[in-house]
Amino acid sequence: MQQTIGRQFILISGSDTLKFMQSMMTNDINKLTVENMIYSACLSAQGKFLFDFFLSYHEHGLLMDIHESVAQMAKKHLTLYKLRSDVHLEFIDLNVSTGICPTYPGAFRDPRHKSLGWRAYDNRATETVYWDALRVKYVIPKTSVELTPETYILEAGFERLKGVDFKKGCFPGQEVVARMKHKTTLLKGLVKVKASQTVPVGTDIINADGKVAGTIYTQDNNEAIAFLRFNRATDSMTAGEAQITWQDHRELCH
Repeated sequence: MQQTIGRQFILISGSDTLKFMQSMMTNDINKLTVENMIYSACLSAQGKFLFDFFLSYHEHGLLMDIHESVAQMAKKHLTLYKLRSDVHLEFIDLNVSTGICPTYPGAFRDPRHKSLGWRAYDNRATETVYWDALRVKYVIPKTSVELTPETYILEAGFERLKGVDFKKGCFPGQEVVARMKHKTTLLKGLVKVKASQTVPVGTDIINADGKVAGTIYTQDNNEAIAFLRFNRATDSMTAGEAQITWQDHRELCH
């Protein structure tokens, strides 16, 4: 059995669990069933990204599947907000299996994109998959790479990733998210670009006028996920020694 590297698991239990999580996360807890999982995030009061996670039902409550780099912070954050609610949070030992072949009984489809396969927690075999290639192809951000404490989730594509619900009601940061959705046009965001060669993650993208137009992140062959300021992006740009080209095809990321 091969464990997926970099994940930790928090069991959330108690009579107030559903109500509490509904008040904290960007997605709607009512979309969760025993047959599916949901993808969601928690935000700061200023509407910026704190952590993202998969949520599914567990025999003793809810199971949060979260990147290890933010797991301790997530548990501390949720504990701070639960006050006197009947909610209990504990780390549990678990393995997650992943793959892209047809789903088997007991596995959950990855809710972010139909091509991202399945996740399961029953010790079945994990498939060998080059996930970064899929993330680049479909512009799927990852915690601690494209998703940072400076991220606004709509700029990171959370709407197309089915990680936010605009009708569910309040959660920390909800007013900022709603304002960005209904009252502004996004001027920045994650997109896919062409890159002539690999450069270090975090390399600035410089436009034809010599101004910083964005940042290069995950790369695969001649493509990369980039964060771009759309009003500064030009047909030809550079990132270190790489030539960067981009066409405004954001709709193809859906």
